[in-house]
Amino acid sequence: MAAYRVLSGPRSIISAAWRGLAAIRERIWLPRQYLDVDEEQAAGRQATAAIVAPADFEDAFREHFAPVYRFIARRVGAALAEDLAAEAFATAYRRRASYDPSRGSLRSWLYGIAANVVRGHWREEQQLLELDARLSPDGLAAAGAVPFADAAEERVVAASLAPRIAGALAALNRDQREVLLLHAWADLSHEEIAAALGIAQGTARSRLSRARAALRAHLGEFDFDLWTFKETGHA
Repeated sequence: MAAYRVLSGPRSIISAAWRGLAAIRERIWLPRQYLDVDEEQAAGRQATAAIVAPADFEDAFREHFAPVYRFIARRVGAALAEDLAAEAFATAYRRRASYDPSRGSLRSWLYGIAANVVRGHWREEQQLLELDARLSPDGLAAAGAVPFADAAEERVVAASLAPRIAGALAALNRDQREVLLLHAWADLSHEEIAAALGIAQGTARSRLSRARAALRAHLGEFDFDLWTFKETGHA
């Protein structure tokens, strides 16, 4: 996989990326990508020391590569995510001496780099969302007609709900979507989002509030904690 040749860290880091990528890909199924909340995010909240030495960066890579890759893949698709994740960690490796634990967690620093990389591919992300929003027009009606709890299979529910969420995300502006997805898909707190994007905490809160209001206007009864529709909205 040529993408990982740009990662200028220790050879073992590149090998780890090769071994883990297939398993990561298997956990990202298209309609489900809009509904899943990554349960592996919580591990990175602890305070982290500086990562000046290559060995320190290797530890950081092993802990954070998989969730960062999934975050990127959910936004721009798996094929493009391979190159962008490699670019993000190559950038992080080159800038590892600049990481300051007093200014934010390591995970927020890495997600900030990843978000900056994804920002350069806004058009691809927008096209993917608009395409996904059109994938299952029949599912839109079915989602409102079939009781949520009575769906025969989780994937049927996901397939019917994903176009609604994709369409709503496509309608957000860049700043709103970025903050919302860092919160919902990367599980960053307001403080971590502010550190990741280099903005004030109040700005992060206001952008997230506006993004939620915009999604609620499109989606109605949407549970932002569970990142899915409330059952009462499907009864």
